[in-house]
Amino acid sequence: PLQVAVELLKAGHIVAVKGLGGFHLAADAVNDAALEALRARKGRDEKPFALMVGRLQQVQQLAWVDEVEQRLLTGSERPIVLLRRRPQAQLSSLVAPRNRYLGIMLPYTPLHHLLLEPFTALVMTSANFSDEPILYRDDEALERLGTVADAFLLHNRRIYVRADDSIARVMAGKALLIRRARGFVPRPVLLPAELPPVLAVGAELKNTLCLVRRDRAFLSQHIGDLKNAEALASLQQIRDHLQAVLDVQPRAVAHDLHPDYLSTRFAESLDGLPRMAVQHHHAHLVSCLAEHGRSDAAIGVIFDGIGLGDDGTVWGGEFLVGDARDYRRAAHLLPVPMPGGDAATREPWRMAVSWLQTAFGDDWPDIPLVHSLDKGEVRLLQQMMARGLNSPMTSSCGRLFDAVAALCGLRDRVSYEGQAALELEMAIDREEVEHLYAWTLREDESESLQLDVRPLIRGVVDDILVGSGAGEIACRFHLSLAQAVTDVCVRLSSRTGLKTVALSGGVFQNRFLTEALSGLLASRGLEVLRHSLVPPNDGGLALGQAVIAGTRLKNER
Repeated sequence: PLQVAVELLKAGHIVAVKGLGGFHLAADAVNDAALEALRARKGRDEKPFALMVGRLQQVQQLAWVDEVEQRLLTGSERPIVLLRRRPQAQLSSLVAPRNRYLGIMLPYTPLHHLLLEPFTALVMTSANFSDEPILYRDDEALERLGTVADAFLLHNRRIYVRADDSIARVMAGKALLIRRARGFVPRPVLLPAELPPVLAVGAELKNTLCLVRRDRAFLSQHIGDLKNAEALASLQQIRDHLQAVLDVQPRAVAHDLHPDYLSTRFAESLDGLPRMAVQHHHAHLVSCLAEHGRSDAAIGVIFDGIGLGDDGTVWGGEFLVGDARDYRRAAHLLPVPMPGGDAATREPWRMAVSWLQTAFGDDWPDIPLVHSLDKGEVRLLQQMMARGLNSPMTSSCGRLFDAVAALCGLRDRVSYEGQAALELEMAIDREEVEHLYAWTLREDESESLQLDVRPLIRGVVDDILVGSGAGEIACRFHLSLAQAVTDVCVRLSSRTGLKTVALSGGVFQNRFLTEALSGLLASRGLEVLRHSLVPPNDGGLALGQAVIAGTRLKNER
């Protein structure tokens, strides 16, 4: 069977390969036709594929590898590691379109070693369909993957519970887990104090669970986006498994503040357990503090896509001051309409329209994006925003990245979450710029500081009008945002006396922004806490929820 699988892969076929935590879909990474077929059959238009490469020496021919990255690659956990692609790497362009990085892992089973022997690299992508968990049972894989895989390579070892490959990168010289799963779970996070047993069920995207047992918090493996019955069933199974393995009976369940998340509804279905709603960005802050074993208050810079705020609006560009006991919203990005609601996350041009309207009123600049838009659609969106129809206000930093990517002509629609922001980072073609964009900082009616980036948007447009390239604009945008955030943190530090800044939220998967901001904050005498073994995205949210709920329970006693 092994030799047949090898010959099929060489001939450009797709083979479903059973691994440790589930099935992979394998294809030859240099074969354009094979990868085109894989993308079409799996419905994965542009999202990068992971690669498995047989030996470290082969990895070094495809990508640059530093010492920390080498330790990650060769460690027993064997995560997928994001590495800078070498220009001469002999791979299909369909592996990671418009991306300077490759996600590479080394083999972690004997079968993988044997399978890879004749190949430079194999694409090894999770065997699942959009938004569904990875398939791990033989019968289920044979039934569901019949239209995707040309053949199956199985073994007789039963997979007891599904577990995706972990994903890591190196940021500022330290490992950062972006997806925490096989190899890293269920290693505990050591907490600064004992807490009552609590279950936390995460949020909607990149869902994980967390169970607290005394002074240890156990995050589950990556479950995925809770958008269908299959994902919800996986959450239930992993909850049962984790509670049985750890012998923990929680006294309360923590969930996100958003009432419509499937994770919230799952928490509501757990009869007999008191429920505790936890604000999304507060959970991010405490997740970062807990990972570092800290219980003292800090300034939290929490930048992500969306999360329901305690005022009922959509947050995502937040500066919080607090700890596990309490928090306050000390500053935030200027809120703008999100025309079409969730549609704006899939179509970045909508956020560009919102920011153009916010920055210029009805007098829009003469830039290529404006010419490309349907005038009828634009008028409709302007009317929606003016009347507040299906246009929730948001302070989201993720949506700001989307707007700038669309303004630069990089991406007006996305095929996966975070694509526009990723491509804006990938467009950067220099380390520094001669000048930064402007911004203003003022107090709103609640005495919270508001970071107004309308001048920044006008600066981006001015650069477009004089013909500046997307690489220069992307660099200036990132560095300007880093300096603006630093100014806010310095102001908050002066007001509160706090000297520690915690960075959390999915935006801080962006290496360029995170490293630039960390350096600026440190230069102003501030201690910077960043995630490492817990993802900064919503994959780490359950840890913060659990610690906040456990702290509430403890204080009630």
